[in-house]
Amino acid sequence: MYYKTLPYRIFSTCNYVLLALVSILCLLPLYHLLMVSLSSAAPANGGLVTLWPIGLTFEAYAKTFNNTNFLSALWVSIQRTVLGTALAIFINTIAAYALSKDTRVFRARNIYLWYFVVTMLFSGGLIPSYILILKLGLMNSLFALILPGMIGVYNVILLLNFFRSIPKELEEAAFIDGAGYLRTFFNIFLPVSLPAIATISLFIMVGHWNSYFDGLIYIRDSAKLPLATFMQTIIIQADVTKLDPQAIANLSQRTIRASQIFIGALPILIVYPFLQRFFVKGIVIGAVKE
Repeated sequence: MYYKTLPYRIFSTCNYVLLALVSILCLLPLYHLLMVSLSSAAPANGGLVTLWPIGLTFEAYAKTFNNTNFLSALWVSIQRTVLGTALAIFINTIAAYALSKDTRVFRARNIYLWYFVVTMLFSGGLIPSYILILKLGLMNSLFALILPGMIGVYNVILLLNFFRSIPKELEEAAFIDGAGYLRTFFNIFLPVSLPAIATISLFIMVGHWNSYFDGLIYIRDSAKLPLATFMQTIIIQADVTKLDPQAIANLSQRTIRASQIFIGALPILIVYPFLQRFFVKGIVIGAVKE
């Protein structure tokens, strides 16, 4: 009966209206970017494009997909995101499973846990990290972008809490049937942990896809730059040497940049709806225990 009262209906309506306005404000810049990318050069340069394209044309996208530098950066980002997410999920889940055990099973559990937590408070710094990557011979390679951020302590703690919320009876039943820790982890814990894993995967994917600074300091070959770093060089630093000269002559730089930014944001926008239904559940369940 409470949900049918007039005050509750007014409250719900106000909430829906507020959330709709916030959603529109979040999507409006991206929508405007799309309209600019679909407009001709003169209206885009003159700032005349608002909610509708002026002089509808797809030339900016045609030039973007014909730009070998852009396609190379896009492919590097895809490799980095897929490989980096897969490795990070594997390592983080293995670490979280071990740390989820109490001290009767894993005696050094608290020592390792505090070792992980300390790294959240203190880091080696940029220069030691650069020297480490240099000495390991990882400069100008894809692994220089993946390995430094492969372990995320926040992600480990979130998964650790999720694993601790799983009934111990499931694990005990597996042990009675003759399963070991690895088989129990892969056959029982991973299948029931999809909400938490999907949540962590979303965090890691967005982090890899949007990261640009590590590409600036670790990658020397422009052909190996990830997309975010490539976009930073041509938009923030205004370095147009990586753009197609014919595209610069025939089209507005603003339309080309708008098309590249929109294409760069599109993969995450496509993936997010498939993981969103796990997102809130994974966060809430992971916050239940220690």
